[in-house]
Amino acid sequence: MSAPTRRIPQGLARYATIICVLAAVAAVVSFAKGSWLGVVWVLLAGLTSNMAWYYHRRAARAAE
Repeated sequence: MSAPTRRIPQGLARYATIICVLAAVAAVVSFAKGSWLGVVWVLLAGLTSNMAWYYHRRAARAAE
């Protein structure tokens, strides 16, 4: 008996990419203002970048 497959929401990679871009912009603004809070934004951008890549590849493989 095969395991049930989970359905990937359409556009999840797109949402992660948008959040990644927004986090990168927030990091630039934070560093421009002299705040070290930009480090947190950079880490969030890295995380969401990986999520976007993962969900894009997963959706591409599911479409095959």
